[in-house]
Amino acid sequence: MPELIPTYTEAASVVEEHAKILLNNKPAVEQVQLLASIHRVLAEPIFADRDQPPFPRSTRDGFACRAGDISAAKPLRIIGQLKAGDTWRGAPLASGEAIEIMTGAPVPTGADCVVMVEHVKATEGVLIVDHGRTLEPGENIVPSGAEAKSGSVIVPAGTRLAAAHIAAAAACGYASVRVYARPRVAILATGDELVPVDHTPLTHQIRNSNSYSLAAQITFAGAQPVILPVAPDDEAEIESAISSASGCDLLLLSGGVSMGKYDFVEQALLALGAEFIFTGAKIQPGRPVVFGKLPQQYFFGLPGNPISTMVTFLLFAQPLIAALSGEASGGPHFALARLAHDYRTKPGLTRFLPARINFSIASPQATIIPWQGSGDLASTASANGFVVVPSHAESLAAGDSVSILLT
Repeated sequence: MPELIPTYTEAASVVEEHAKILLNNKPAVEQVQLLASIHRVLAEPIFADRDQPPFPRSTRDGFACRAGDISAAKPLRIIGQLKAGDTWRGAPLASGEAIEIMTGAPVPTGADCVVMVEHVKATEGVLIVDHGRTLEPGENIVPSGAEAKSGSVIVPAGTRLAAAHIAAAAACGYASVRVYARPRVAILATGDELVPVDHTPLTHQIRNSNSYSLAAQITFAGAQPVILPVAPDDEAEIESAISSASGCDLLLLSGGVSMGKYDFVEQALLALGAEFIFTGAKIQPGRPVVFGKLPQQYFFGLPGNPISTMVTFLLFAQPLIAALSGEASGGPHFALARLAHDYRTKPGLTRFLPARINFSIASPQATIIPWQGSGDLASTASANGFVVVPSHAESLAAGDSVSILLT
């Protein structure tokens, strides 16, 4: 096994390299109905089936006319009306004429601008434009094909589909799309202290929250979680449980990867032919994280403390799941915020501290939540991100720009 413990940046780079390998081996493709494709990864591009817009489109309610007539400040004769869904069937618009037009309607031939209804007076078929107002040709009109040309790529393959992509596909006539199959991710929690969530634990026991937090994170990442029965602290039992996950694309183990007397996960993995790519990373929480490859799949050994499990999933497992899904770039996701207060720390490790980030203000602000370490689910439940403290930092000051690991 590797002896050197990488920094966060080094460990992330290693995972990224292996994610690129997976991206070169695309998953299976399936055809699904458009609404069933939400949050799936597109396997084939969505193309424009015609110019967008397919006609010069008015962007305002007003009057289609000629810019030269507006500049000349002469009254215009209103010769008709156009609403969205109609087309002008009369002769091309001539100088001195105007046609009332609604937002989204096709601009008739002969008109080169649309004057907004707020800037005119229309009485008895005559249009008078506000004194001194001028328009340029093309104003308040989107030309045909200005948004997209027929045959151009609207949504590229490898995109995880959100609402805007679904709308674009619908506009291009896609009732169904081709997407990559969702990877199956096995979750194996280990430890004699774990009991099911619907059990009443004894004083020395805890409920198995990690399998549920990982299942939730896996689902949000676009994959299918497969929760395996908890494995006790027994090497043979852990080996058997790992083997039962051979049909899944990725294995996430929770607990048993530290240096304790009963931490048997690494031994079980070695017995099954595992190649360890790194064992540990210079981060907190999550230092004991393990990454490697079994003959049949990649695996992560995630620390058993719940917040360590969540953080290491976001940093390392989520990007690999994205690659297994065929997604070109899947995280981790960071943002910037201003720290709301001073904070002192120890250098040496990159730290990820639970925080409440206020995104509702122009410059997002982060407040680190007081907590009792990586087992403190109660405090972390009020967090919506993690402040990243660089490994060299000894302190942070109020107002400092900090990186935020988004959940």
